[in-house]
Amino acid sequence: MTTAPAAAPAPIPTKGTPFRGRIRGRVLVLLCFMYAISYIDRTNISTALPHITEEFGLTESAAGYVVAAFSLPYALLQVFGGTISEKAGPRRALFVITVVWGVATLWTGLAVGFWTLLAARLLLGLSEAAAFPSATQAMSRWIPRDRNGFAQGVVHSAARLGNALAPLLVAYFIAISGWRLAFFATALLSVAWGIVWFVAFRDRPEDARGITATELAELPPVETRATRPPVPWRALAKQILPVSFVDFGYGWTLWVFLTWIPTFLSDEYDLEITAFAWFTTAVLLAGVVGDTVGGMLSDRIIHRGGDSRHARRVVLVVGLGGSLVCLLPLLVAGQSLTVATVSLALSFFFLELCNANLWAIPMDVAPQWSGTASGFMNTGFGVAGVVSPIVFGTLIEASGWQIPFGISCALLAAAAVVAWVMKPQRLTMTDGVLETGVPAAERGGTP
Repeated sequence: MTTAPAAAPAPIPTKGTPFRGRIRGRVLVLLCFMYAISYIDRTNISTALPHITEEFGLTESAAGYVVAAFSLPYALLQVFGGTISEKAGPRRALFVITVVWGVATLWTGLAVGFWTLLAARLLLGLSEAAAFPSATQAMSRWIPRDRNGFAQGVVHSAARLGNALAPLLVAYFIAISGWRLAFFATALLSVAWGIVWFVAFRDRPEDARGITATELAELPPVETRATRPPVPWRALAKQILPVSFVDFGYGWTLWVFLTWIPTFLSDEYDLEITAFAWFTTAVLLAGVVGDTVGGMLSDRIIHRGGDSRHARRVVLVVGLGGSLVCLLPLLVAGQSLTVATVSLALSFFFLELCNANLWAIPMDVAPQWSGTASGFMNTGFGVAGVVSPIVFGTLIEASGWQIPFGISCALLAAAAVVAWVMKPQRLTMTDGVLETGVPAAERGGTP
């Protein structure tokens, strides 16, 4: 197939393109709220789980299946959800998604037993499968390429803030009216955000009221933000599959934090809900910092002349390796509450250095197909979400906490090795040919 020569890209700036005084800053703030709400909706069940299992008479294994039910459709529909978002546009896609997951959250609060709870979690996973790919598609249209890491870091910091707030919010609602009220409140919040998004956002920056020629010139090329050529599946798979494996290793450990830390603190240290909620929040707040720092670090390497492949993989390896090392104290039984909390917080900080970089890679590699590419990448996280809660819960019942934490360390090590050797490169042609007219700093290095 004959392809037109690639246009000469703008040089990578030595200083990040600004957000202040730009409409894209408001878009990023809106997405931050969505990411925070989505993680409150998907993780509030973890804090409520001890009360839910007591009310419904669930075993630890059954509770693991309930938590994992979210991840089954979430894992299977990532690529499909990303493709649909590209066809429908992120404006309509995210509106529908948030309304549906609001219904799923409401249903969770109305559950009467194991099966209704399982069905509600399945619907939540189904609706949220397309959420982050759709948001990534929106960012590919509105975020300058030299700020991909920063943007992903900020929105995922908001997600981790949602993680951190969820235990306190759920504990508060449980104290005043029981665990169901927490789900009713977040359901309302989800639907309200969807309405605001549909009114305020535009798929094409050119259509946004008040946008300036200066801001348009700073955004990705028009063909990236306005058109969608056919997906080059084979070439895309070659670039993204290794990233999906890294995302699996990252996701396994993340699901451990999101699902089991409240139960771990409650079981091992006999903490009441208000106490373990505060300790869980302290652990998860470390991830808020880690997300933003991880995105800023890799973007800073690029601004100083490094290529994007090197920038992303260095931060990934540091994050995965650091998380592994900080989990090691938990492999020894009998640690004090202080040691356990500090180890978990540091491990989570390092783990979250990875998140922005994992999500920035699809934007680096395939800006025209960022929804599909990010869905492809995040399938690894979704699969981990299916396997991790079930296996972890089963192993807890069989052997306690040390072996499950040890498996997490092994997977972090494997993911770090793959992160170091993978070589993602930019795809821009409609036939999937790697772009050769782009400098290493833009395309992610050479094979």
